Amino acid sequence: MPSIPIRYCFTFGDGSQEIINLRLDAQTLELKEEAIGEPPTWTALGFHQCPNCPLTPDKHPRCPLAVHLVSTVNRFKGKLSFHEIHLNVVTNERIFSNPTTLQNAISSLMGLISATCGCPHTAPLRPMARFHLPLATNEETIYRVSSMYLLDQYFLRKKGQDTDLELTGLKDIYNNIQIVNSAFTQRLRDASQTESTVDAMIMLDSYAQIMPEEIEDSLDSIAYLFR
Repeated sequence: MPSIPIRYCFTFGDGSQEIINLRLDAQTLELKEEAIGEPPTWTALGFHQCPNCPLTPDKHPRCPLAVHLVSTVNRFKGKLSFHEIHLNVVTNERIFSNPTTLQNAISSLMGLISATCGCPHTAPLRPMARFHLPLATNEETIYRVSSMYLLDQYFLRKKGQDTDLELTGLKDIYNNIQIVNSAFTQRLRDASQTESTVDAMIMLDSYAQIMPEEIEDSLDSIAYLFR
């Protein structure tokens, strides 16, 4: 079945590299699982399960986000969050290349994995994975998320369904994502004690806190683009 490859290449100051290859289903944009052997105990659904999680252990014994982050957590054990690196992200269409910190780069990777891993609360962000923008700024994130949500409303209207131009549903999505991020940060703290991945998740959550505030302010921060 066709898939969409995305490669994250982390290059450290000493020339060493960590390369993470992701493959998304070309139709569903769901992240294809890689073979990791027996998943570690911290991936169990009940291990710091998100309080708003709709999944049950009998049908989903493992947290989908945790399973897909095992490789990332293992690769960056012992690495400092503020380690200066060079990040290359390779897609079929282009290469993104930028110096940054390790936590920024991992946070960008986590955002992509989170949206495509199969978590019910992050799944609404999956359409953005097709046009992934690594290391997106706050303003870019606000623009992309609000544009995606409003385009979704257009397709809903075409199907004769109710639409939400006030972005109330988007605010609810991000409120749920904040709960997920908070619980998952605790999962990472107890499971790996790896500074870089924990800090990356905290950074990712800081982006999640932006959207509800922006919606309350009627997206004023990007309104100037349309004047």
